[in-house]
Amino acid sequence: MTHPVQQLPEAMKALWALKASLEHQGVDAATLILIELRASQINGCGACVDMHARDGLKHGDSAERLFAVAAWREAPYFSDAERAALALTEALTRISDRPESVSDEIWNEAARHYDEKALSALVLAIANINVWNRLNVAVRQPVGKWKV
Repeated sequence: MTHPVQQLPEAMKALWALKASLEHQGVDAATLILIELRASQINGCGACVDMHARDGLKHGDSAERLFAVAAWREAPYFSDAERAALALTEALTRISDRPESVSDEIWNEAARHYDEKALSALVLAIANINVWNRLNVAVRQPVGKWKV
């Protein structure tokens, strides 16, 4: 099937506008890329894993950090704020994996590092990448072929 956002270009504009609206809202660009990469890994979206790893390199992040995102808990490369964002990303991406998808512990740790505006941007960014992952997985979007 043709990618849904090609069939409904206004939807693509809306998703890109949402992403743009989240920039400069208290979550640094590197963290936004990390959460996009981590959610994409969880969701098995090869196109997004490839895209966001490349974005990270292009924006100056190290290959070492990007390679370690899947094992961020064991890797020494991430700040406490990044770890909180990654934990929240995993919880919101895997909402059916546990009875309390976002525990108070995860939420409170994120709130310790991000004010309400930044936390709002973070939650919306996680939701947005999950939408893109689901669209790309549904149509089996090939890695490196940016048709969307």
